Amino acid sequence: MINSIRHFFERHGFAVSSRFADKLGMRATNVRLFFIYISFVTVGLSFALYLTLAFLLKLKDMIYTKRSSVFDL
Repeated sequence: MINSIRHFFERHGFAVSSRFADKLGMRATNVRLFFIYISFVTVGLSFALYLTLAFLLKLKDMIYTKRSSVFDL
């Protein structure tokens, strides 16, 4: 049951951790662990940071999507 919950969040998540890990050249698990550890230290501030970054990445994807033709406008 725990694995199915984990797979659900990995499939439907925002992919913030994996995108930052790709950009930094790290493993995504290390970035996720960083967010977990920092959330204990800052009492939820990192969760707000994570959601803000997810929103900004989603917004960037919506703006900078490559269009296949002129008619996609």
